Amino acid sequence: MKMAGKLGAILTVAMLTPSAPPVHAAPQYVGSEKCKICHNRKDQVNQFEIWSHSAHAKAYATLATDSAKALAAKAGIKGDPQQAPECLECHVTGFGLDTTHFAPAFVQENGVQCEACHGPGTAYKSASILSTTKYASNREEQHKLALGAGLTIPDEKTCVKCHNKRSPAFTGFVFKDYYERIKHQYKR
Repeated sequence: MKMAGKLGAILTVAMLTPSAPPVHAAPQYVGSEKCKICHNRKDQVNQFEIWSHSAHAKAYATLATDSAKALAAKAGIKGDPQQAPECLECHVTGFGLDTTHFAPAFVQENGVQCEACHGPGTAYKSASILSTTKYASNREEQHKLALGAGLTIPDEKTCVKCHNKRSPAFTGFVFKDYYERIKHQYKR
């Protein structure tokens, strides 16, 4: 076979061979500021405002207080609580993960952000999934799409990963009571 014929055969085989499916990177944490873009509507439950006034939003900043420093010292934690892994694992979103798990604009110092409870948002934050208009017209279908794209609905198991006796500030945790403080459900 001449060179042109061999090249043509190779190209034909290459074009007819199915390509591998695209490899998708793991979802990344985008941060509360990205969530705010859609979740700060005044005509709905203002999820961002509820979060921003919560202890979750202030979780990292709380570690700089004198009372947090005293609790950390009492628990045997040396140095700055804002640098201590034992504190950061529950006071920031995604602590301990490498940088590939975070979008460039993510700010860890924003505390326990939306995605600590709802999962990394790169896949489900798109307008094709979390569109207010689409949710209004077919909530169940859009909700299924969001769940399929990684949105998680927190439950008691989610909360007790941090709200437990390992915390030196723990005074008990009753899920239904704490849930009432932070709930921010979408209006139907």
